[in-house]
Amino acid sequence: MATRKRLSPEESRLAALEAARGLLIETGPQSVTLKAVAGRIDRTHANLLHHFGSAAGLQKALAGHLAATVCDAIADAVRATRAGLGTPREVVDLAFDAFDKEGAGQLASWMILTGNEDALAPIVETIHELIDEIAPGECTDPEGLSRLHEATLALVLMAMGDALIGGALTRSLGLPDTAARDRAERMLVNSIATIGVDLPPG
Repeated sequence: MATRKRLSPEESRLAALEAARGLLIETGPQSVTLKAVAGRIDRTHANLLHHFGSAAGLQKALAGHLAATVCDAIADAVRATRAGLGTPREVVDLAFDAFDKEGAGQLASWMILTGNEDALAPIVETIHELIDEIAPGECTDPEGLSRLHEATLALVLMAMGDALIGGALTRSLGLPDTAARDRAERMLVNSIATIGVDLPPG
């Protein structure tokens, strides 16, 4: 009989979050339960309860994990290709991919329906920080800060909407699949241009 590998608390937590992410992408947010995650990593329900406190706690931790994973991926790409400075399109693609391919859109909808919308804060904050990095000069200009934060709000709403109904809507309107991303990129470029920041080539 094989013995179960002993994991450190941090390793156990990370394994649970990766399992939760897999369940989210494969079968949707309703499947991200303590019992399902525990079964996937051969741990007990009590073990997961110790780490996250509740299913809502697991969902909030998963939102933070998704945000960190996406942020790390874009940071690696930026360091490799832009010497630390990203383009508006990279940030747009990050935001849209987070809500679509990484499952954050489905997770967000589920959280809102179950009254756990505060768990979305890590994803929104990650996108906010990346936009601030693209235009560091805006922090000294209150009007520029406000405009860029309005752009952040619009970007998150567009990414969320595209993840949920974008495919059906663009087909219905006869638009290309990238229409929402293209529009979001133009919006972000225009917002940054109004505060006088030079952008890297896209």
